[in-house]
Amino acid sequence: MNRHAFLVSLAATLAGASLAACGKVVLSSPSAPARLPKSASQPLSIDSVFPARSAARIPPTATPVASTPTPAPPQKTGSVPAPSVSGVSVSVVDGDSGALLYGLDLHRQLAPASLTKIFTALVALRFGDPRWQVDVQFDPAQLSDSTLMGIHPGETYTLEDLLYGLLLPSGNDAALAIGNAIGGSDDHFVAMMNEEVTALGLHDSHFVNPHGLDAPDHYSSAYDMAMAARYGMRNYPEFRKVVGTESWVVHGTRSFTVYNLNRFLGSYPGADGVKIGFTDNAGRTIVASATREGHQLFVSVMKVGDWVSNTAPLFDWAYKNFTW
Repeated sequence: MNRHAFLVSLAATLAGASLAACGKVVLSSPSAPARLPKSASQPLSIDSVFPARSAARIPPTATPVASTPTPAPPQKTGSVPAPSVSGVSVSVVDGDSGALLYGLDLHRQLAPASLTKIFTALVALRFGDPRWQVDVQFDPAQLSDSTLMGIHPGETYTLEDLLYGLLLPSGNDAALAIGNAIGGSDDHFVAMMNEEVTALGLHDSHFVNPHGLDAPDHYSSAYDMAMAARYGMRNYPEFRKVVGTESWVVHGTRSFTVYNLNRFLGSYPGADGVKIGFTDNAGRTIVASATREGHQLFVSVMKVGDWVSNTAPLFDWAYKNFTW
């Protein structure tokens, strides 16, 4: 299949997707994707699993997921107004139901910085397998003024390791390596990211790169990022595990440790994710998650003053003023 035919096929497949109320995407494609063997004990390469796709790195068809009933949203039982925080756009979302509990200019399109990498990870997990061995390819010239995982072209790491490098130290090098491995090129992978926006039923986001460095026409919203993070946490155990990890030892061409830059994880009771970002244009951005008595919340703030002190009060307010 040539590139044009594949893009048409991918667009048709994802255009038929809808965001179920439980946060799962239901794809209309009736064909079952090729599956990796559950008992595999050796590292797997992309080429060994999908040899016919190796030349263009064409990804497999996304796995259809069945929908389940939507839990009832929590009821507002308190009368205290939401706290004022230092941020221009805010979204507080219930994890179980997806209900919006509070919003402040929540659909405003703003530079998201490294929150972009939430979508990078979602596409990687939809079309890839964490066990894949990835030959790292990217142009180092694209990494000016970047946070890095610390990998180099020509090295080999699992997709799982690259996801940790993407989401913990916010490695732009990992974002480019994932994009080339899954999409075959930066442009193709970015097109897949924008199709993911559509597949999740979101409307405020458009991407031009997989890492989040400031660029024209690269934007998202507090609402879209909260909902994307919720989708990842509910549908991909690997995503949930990665964003809640404070450090990870990478094993590949070289072995080294990467550390999570998200200070919210160790600063708030029940914190379990997900991502922070910063660029000159975006300022500080964050999507944070926490779980209390089995109820998970997502707080997303754009252009926030401080990542922790401006998100913790929103969690406290929601848990005190809503009843599940």
